[in-house]
Amino acid sequence: MTPYEMMLSESQERMLMVIKPGRENDAYAIMEKWGLACATIGTLTDTGRMVLKMHGDVVCDIPVPPLADAAPVYDRPYTLTPPKPFIAPQDVPAPADLGQALANLLASPDLCSKRWIWEQYDHMVMNDTVARPGGDAAIVRVHGTAKAVAITTDCTPRYVQADPGMGGKQAVVESWRNLIAVGAEPLAITDCLNFGNPQKPEVMGQIVGAIQGMAEACRALSYPVVSGNVSLYNDTHGQSVQPTPAVGGVGLLKDVTQRMGNAFTETGHSVLLIGETKGHLGASLYLREIAGREEGAPPPVDLALEKRYGMLVREMIAKGWLSACHDVSDGGLLVALAEMCLPRQIGAQVRFATELPLHAYAFGEDQARYLIAVPPQHKDAVLVQLNQQDIPFADLGQTVPDHLIVEDTLRIPLSHLCELHDTWLPGYMAA
Repeated sequence: MTPYEMMLSESQERMLMVIKPGRENDAYAIMEKWGLACATIGTLTDTGRMVLKMHGDVVCDIPVPPLADAAPVYDRPYTLTPPKPFIAPQDVPAPADLGQALANLLASPDLCSKRWIWEQYDHMVMNDTVARPGGDAAIVRVHGTAKAVAITTDCTPRYVQADPGMGGKQAVVESWRNLIAVGAEPLAITDCLNFGNPQKPEVMGQIVGAIQGMAEACRALSYPVVSGNVSLYNDTHGQSVQPTPAVGGVGLLKDVTQRMGNAFTETGHSVLLIGETKGHLGASLYLREIAGREEGAPPPVDLALEKRYGMLVREMIAKGWLSACHDVSDGGLLVALAEMCLPRQIGAQVRFATELPLHAYAFGEDQARYLIAVPPQHKDAVLVQLNQQDIPFADLGQTVPDHLIVEDTLRIPLSHLCELHDTWLPGYMAA
């Protein structure tokens, strides 16, 4: 191979590391343990130049500053996405049957069970997978220790399409919430920016807006981007894909025994909703799947509230006060409740005390919200904490056997919801 090929090839599965002096043998031992090829290719200098040699001959000698500090900036002409109008809850029709609307959402491509996919690969490698698929974040033990890492990937393309800046923020904060919900300390993100043809000013505008929103969220949450890549020109017959800046978040659990799941564990536990519900239905799954409309502004993201509520939830998990926790996202409150009921077939009986239209309260996708389950012995402590910190919440009801019940509105067997949720994807793939 030529030096040019070696330096500029985009061969995959490679990683460049800078090793502290004296630790080279430790690095070699780790590589050998895992059967990985490695080689020492150079050393750091204080010359300010990058010098490359091959077979003893200097093949490149260039100053570093132009590469690192004055590299060309990707700066194509762009047109920002025009703002979408706010859709008032009363402007979206109610379903004929709230329970049927819930069933239809749980059997939609976005919310159906993905078991058909993850059962086809080894998701229990070395038995260090602590939380199996289906939770807010995967949890993998650091082998031989009490520590674990929590991992999640998130993005809501319809939000990004409606408002790239807000959608970019939301992708970051949803990954933050998913890590918080399992009890992890969010550490950092990686991203994969999937967009259409950047030569189109409107697509380039989506890229600009999404990056700006993501950057704002990362700064507010002290949640840095440590790596990433792009996939552009995803455009077929002139039609670009939905803008999809996927965010992969990673967090740390210092004690894996303190992890939290999103499934109800016992009957008789109180169910509380943390955060405000304003019934935001713009760009929502309800609007698309039930009302047959794709329009409106996505839900706004308040970064200060996201951080304040998230830190409180994580504190309550660390104190052992909660038995389950789940962030509210796609599909809204009623979907989140169902997702907590289905894994162990433990239901909930709740009352929606609201002046909003019932379907907006049930399916609105307002951000900065968590559902928590609280054992009786810890409820007073949780309520004191919420009131002392002036956190808005609603005491919805409690867990019960076998059914999801919204008082005066619906009573639906979990077995029915579970069948719809589990069978849509296998049926679709078999068609």
